[in-house]
Amino acid sequence: MNFKNIPPVTLNLLIINCVVLLLQDVLMRMGIDLNATFGLNFFLADNFRIWQLFTYMFMHGGLMHLFFNMFALWMFGMVIERTLGTKRFLIYYLFCGVGAGICQELWQFGEFYFTGMMAYDNVNLSGTIIPMEMFLNQWITVGASGACYGVLLAFGVLYPEQRIMLLIPPIPMKAKYFVIAYAAIELFSAFSSNGNIAHFAHLGGMLFGWLLLRYWRRQQKRAQYRNRIYINEEKPTILQRIRNVFDYERRKKTAPQAPKTSHSADHEYNLRRKQEEERLDAILDKVRQSGYDSLTAQEKQELFRISR
Repeated sequence: MNFKNIPPVTLNLLIINCVVLLLQDVLMRMGIDLNATFGLNFFLADNFRIWQLFTYMFMHGGLMHLFFNMFALWMFGMVIERTLGTKRFLIYYLFCGVGAGICQELWQFGEFYFTGMMAYDNVNLSGTIIPMEMFLNQWITVGASGACYGVLLAFGVLYPEQRIMLLIPPIPMKAKYFVIAYAAIELFSAFSSNGNIAHFAHLGGMLFGWLLLRYWRRQQKRAQYRNRIYINEEKPTILQRIRNVFDYERRKKTAPQAPKTSHSADHEYNLRRKQEEERLDAILDKVRQSGYDSLTAQEKQELFRISR
């Protein structure tokens, strides 16, 4: 593997997650469990801290857990980082990770509330009666899976027609169908499995990733709409035509002109034209910043009066 070809955020995330797992293993041999402190505890548990929504995504439950998450990050993260850019990719990755943690917390709260556990003070755990507070402290979520599922979702959204070769079975599949299939499997597993896999964290990472990509896309469309008077060359807008008229007037001033009979009339004319140009610039600046609908009725009248 050539590390020079891996974008900086993806590379640093790979390194940080590997180093943290090594630190977990070393400290665990000394009797210190980092998962209890930096893993995401249930928000009603005594050990819950708000910053665990961030730190949990750098903790893992073992080498295989780390391997599959980092393999997905390496495989899809490089492409998405080059597409979104370094800063946006980091924001996207962390946003998906935090969103995944929030969704997992909501699922755990639903499980705690609707199963009636909140009515009991003690829990029978494999024949041992323990206080509810101690039991809730065992609800800990760790891993970068939610953030990695968000990265996978981004690949399917940004490159829907790109083909992915599956391992089992070894057949090619378009990215959009691959993502849909993964989401369906996670949704089915969330309601049919009672294992320790945080399926709703995976789905939450995909959901928050989709929301952020949709938000960025809407921002881009608004920016293109606001700047349409500058980038649409085939069909100039009204404001473009107004600009062209006054550009033509400015060019006319530099051309040789016949001498006017009255110096005072020429001065008044130039002064009036200068004031109108300054007023037009101010109105057009307001349109660029807030859109045409932000103009008052008087400003709209002035705009078309000056254009004539």
